[in-house]
This record gives sequence, C-alpha cells and structure tokens, in this order.
Amino acid sequence: MHNLTILLFFPLFGAGIIALLRRDQEPLIRYVAMGISLGTLLFAFGLLALFDPSSASLQLAEYYQWNPRLGTHYSLGIDGFSYPMVLLTTVLNFIAILASTNIKNQVKGYYMLLLALETATLGVFMAQDWIMFYLFWEMTLIPLFFLIDKWGGANRGGASINFVLYTMGGSVFILISLLALMDATHAHTFEISVLVDSAQHLGVETTVFIFIGFLVGFGVKIPIFPIHGWLPLAHVEAPSPVSILLSGILLKMGAYGLIRAVQMLPMAVEKLQPFLVALAFINLIYGALLAWRQRDLKGMIAYSSISHMGVVLLGIATLNVLGWLGAIMQMVAHGLVAAILFLMIGLLYERTHTRDVEQYSSLILVTPHFAFFTVLAFVAAIGLPGTTSFIAELHILLGGFERWGWWMILLMLGVLINATYAVRTIGRLFTGPVRPAMQHIHDLLPHERIAASILVIGILVLGIYPDSALKLMRASVDHVGFLLVGSY
Repeated sequence: MHNLTILLFFPLFGAGIIALLRRDQEPLIRYVAMGISLGTLLFAFGLLALFDPSSASLQLAEYYQWNPRLGTHYSLGIDGFSYPMVLLTTVLNFIAILASTNIKNQVKGYYMLLLALETATLGVFMAQDWIMFYLFWEMTLIPLFFLIDKWGGANRGGASINFVLYTMGGSVFILISLLALMDATHAHTFEISVLVDSAQHLGVETTVFIFIGFLVGFGVKIPIFPIHGWLPLAHVEAPSPVSILLSGILLKMGAYGLIRAVQMLPMAVEKLQPFLVALAFINLIYGALLAWRQRDLKGMIAYSSISHMGVVLLGIATLNVLGWLGAIMQMVAHGLVAAILFLMIGLLYERTHTRDVEQYSSLILVTPHFAFFTVLAFVAAIGLPGTTSFIAELHILLGGFERWGWWMILLMLGVLINATYAVRTIGRLFTGPVRPAMQHIHDLLPHERIAASILVIGILVLGIYPDSALKLMRASVDHVGFLLVGSY
C-alpha cells in the first residue's frame, strides 16, 4: 500500500473538496477542513503500528523514477529524523484549524490554503529525493504568502513580502549547493541516500563550500542570526493560527534540512564546528535578550523562538549522539510549546485587541482556564522538569559538556534569561489589581480548551515518559555514528 502517498495528498484532497463547496457554506467548510486534518493526524499516528523504531533504515519507502535524464525520483520514506516531524506537523495543523473559528472573511480560501500548506510541509519531511524536497520546500511559500497577506495584521503586506524574499533568497543557496554536490560527486541522481554515500569521498574544501550554501539556505528558515530578519515581523503580523504553523513547523523545516546536510557532509561540519557553535550561542543569547525587552506578546514569543532554535543548532553542532537526540527532541518540544503560546496569546488578543503586556493584570480572576494553560506553557518554555523542553535541554547540555566542557554555562545563561522574561510575563498577566477594561473578558471556550489540552498533554507526557519519543529517534541517530563522536 502507498501509505505515505495517501498521507501526503490527503490534505490536498481535502482542499479540493472545499473548492467545490459554495462560499456561503462556511460551517460546512470548517467541518470539512477539521475532519480532513483530524483524519490526516489519525492516519499519521496509525503508521506507528508499521514503523519499527529499532530499525535505522528508511521505512514505508515508495520509489518511482521520475525523470531519468535529470536523475530525479518520486521517493518518499520516513525514519527517526522525519517521522517525529511528520507527527508534529499533523498535530499542529489540526490545532491551527481548530483555532481558526474567528476567521470570518474569505473562509473558503483560508482553509484551502491551510490544507495545501500541510501537504507541502509533509512533503518536505517525507521526500527522499533532493529535488522533490526542494519543490515541496518552495511550495510552502505560496500558501504562507497569501495566509499572511490576506488575513494578517496592519503591516501584513510588508511581512509577507519580507518572508518570501528572505526564504527565496535562501532557497537559491540550497539549489546552488545541490547542483554543486551532484557535479562534484558525478552521481546522476538526487536521491538523498545515494548522495550521502557519494559525498563521503569528496575533499574537505569542496564539502565546506557546499555546506556553507546549505547553512545559509536552511539558516534563513531556522532562523540563524543575522539572517533572521523575516521572523519577528511575520510572526507578529500573521494570524495566530498561522503563527502556530510558522513557529511550530516551518522553523523545524530548516533544522531538519540542516540535519540532512550534516549527514552528507560530516567533514565540512567538523571543520566548521567552532563557527556553528558560535552561531548557536549568539542565537541563544541574542534571541533571549530581545524577547526579554519586548512588550508585544507575539514579538516576545517570536524572539524566544530564535533563542530556542539556537538550542537546536547547538545540539546539532555537538556532533555526538546525546546532542543530536536533544536537538530532535527540542524541535518537537519547541513546536508544542510555541504552538500553545501563540494559541493563548492569539485568543487573548481576539478578546482584548491588545498584545501589550503592560495593559494586563490579574487575569487569573477573570479567565482561570486561560491562566492555567498559559502558566503551563511558560513553565514548559523555560524547561522545568516534567516538560519536554527539560528532556531536550538536558540531552544537549550533557552532549555539549562532553564536547566543550564548561562553555555550556552559556546555555544555562540563555535558559536563565528565558526564565526571567517568562516569570515577568506571568506576573504582569495574572497578578495585581484587575483593570476595568479587563473585567469582562470571556474565558476559553470548549473547543479552545480542547486545542490547548492536546498540546499540554503532549508536553507533559513526553516530559514524564520521554522514552516513547526517544525510541523513534535513537536508531537513526545511532546509525549516523560514523560522524558522531559520543555514545548514548
């Protein structure tokens, strides 16, 4: 059976169904989008029964020759790197659709674009041919551009153009590196597995040149300082459900692509390791400091994402098994945490029409459910024990200490800064006298509590029982032990 093809195109099939519905059938459009997204989620988790976590090989693979002259193939597959991202994608897309009930204009186009975006992101994580990967990578730009430009905030035009220009600029570097890699290896194919084997015989200087192109291209999406300029504006101006996808999934595409590039070019990464570590620490501290200075709640979460993705980059740069397990776990953890933060802040903004943290106080008396989920989200964001972020950061801390010793104090400094602004924000939102303008805010509705509960359950279950997630990743990470210098 072609399970991955079904999973890949099912959301696009849903978009086609919505296209056939009339514009005035808004409730039906919402139910169809929600049903398709839920079906995609359940199908993705159903593949757990077919996925062997003890095997590092590509699973559920589908392979068809596409264009023999160009060496391209329709090739899908999942492993311990991609399958966790597939599961995360389906969960967050369902949450985004569930949180989109306040979208009132052009509802039909909005849900079609969300489902098309889900297919594009799933394609990025399941593609096993670089050209196929690149096509899906570029496909994500189209729905995101319109989602920000049509349904975003006051500066949505500039934000959408900024996002597209940054990402397209990065994509040029990815394409150049792919062409250079194919030429250098003399491999008449873009299959990822074949290029991984062929690239091991290249010289160090060649691999460094090629890897820098990948680093720039994927670094735009991660994002890495100083090519992060699109992120704060896009996050602030995008509608909150789209911010969930931008932060929860789109940033992970960059980190996932970088992991695949490191697998192909380990010698280049070892040569550039000090540079990567420096970038990681800059991201970590810089993002945390800017988040600390923000009064706009969405801006705060956007800059904190730069800091948390710096932790992912640090885990990748360790080049050991502990660090890589931590990096992938941090990708999952940040996806869940950023999603619930953007969900809560978006719902609060819809009720109050302000994101200025100074305008709030003592919301715990008015919106207790909102307070409960928001405090849990900030607690998870700073990596307290019992949350997924703690497991991820602990692995990266141990992997980094094994590699660089006491330099890992800088990681703890970033965690402390994140804790400072998180505690300050909780205090501003939920303590002090109740402001008159905030006395009549509606608490979370049932469907909003369901969305928040799904994310909180994921954060806590993976924090208390992390082995269920680590088992999915461990075999694949161990398999690339030829470039990793630690042991788990």
